[in-house]
Amino acid sequence: MTAAPPGRRAGRLLLVIAWGAGLFLATRFFGQWERHQENPNPVVASTHGQGYVQVSLQANRQGHFVASGRIDGRPVMLMLDTGATEVAVPEGVARELGLAKGLPVVLSTANGRVEGFRSRLRELQVGDIHLAGVSAVVIPGLGDDTVLLGMSALKRLEFTQRGGTLLLRQNLNQ
Repeated sequence: MTAAPPGRRAGRLLLVIAWGAGLFLATRFFGQWERHQENPNPVVASTHGQGYVQVSLQANRQGHFVASGRIDGRPVMLMLDTGATEVAVPEGVARELGLAKGLPVVLSTANGRVEGFRSRLRELQVGDIHLAGVSAVVIPGLGDDTVLLGMSALKRLEFTQRGGTLLLRQNLNQ
């Protein structure tokens, strides 16, 4: 058996490098595509009008409204949940944010009754909408790192859903 000529080895090496680069780029592309399918609102655009701020959110492929936001200046992933009485913060996220655990409270969830802890967010931000002093609950074992944006925040806003778009409006004159 004879060794491949040097030009042929270089060609094979370039082919392997090209395939590796192609796989790397495809992985990056589909990873970004998948993240966009989960959160179609990584950057939330705001509209300012006479006495109000409004944001428009697109539903993800499951029909949920997920958006990037901030709690006390730190980035978080938010999912709007009109069935949640309070903003629900997973315990791991609360720990990262430095949220204090207050009095214990028993909560009724889709998975049954769980014990959580009362807390308060200094500031909650979605786009240019800023809400101060929002009541929240810290919930141990709440699945992932997504904060449920419940009615303790949403009741301060007007919201309208049309098709796959949700408009949140904060009136600044109140």
